[in-house]
Amino acid sequence: MKLDEVPQDHSSTYGGHSKLVYAVDASGHYQGTQSDGWEPEAYSTLLAVAELEAQEAEALALWQRGEQSPLKCLMYRYRMDEPALAQITGLWQWRVRRHFRPEIYRRLSASVLARYAEAFGLNVDELRRYQRELP
Repeated sequence: MKLDEVPQDHSSTYGGHSKLVYAVDASGHYQGTQSDGWEPEAYSTLLAVAELEAQEAEALALWQRGEQSPLKCLMYRYRMDEPALAQITGLWQWRVRRHFRPEIYRRLSASVLARYAEAFGLNVDELRRYQRELP
């Protein structure tokens, strides 16, 4: 993309901010420039957020019925998927999936809960409340 072709569509998904993108200048060299949005990118971002919100709502319903731990709901609320949550916590994906089971989640050690709490930006006490309460 050429420097003068960098989209400036004033995307609402940027929240009034801009981001650095690289484009080719007149002499053929890459140069950093600011973009405040691009309609196709904004549309795909909105679709992705809607999908995460739908997944969170489904996980919340399962949690409320007692069929799942709150962990999956929190994972979607904080815009993560299983691989991301596993990587952030340093746990294997199969362990993260296992912790979605309420009976397993209730028995998690303080150190494992601390990993999840840090991943979500919560303290351990807030995370423990999710073991006992429904939202």
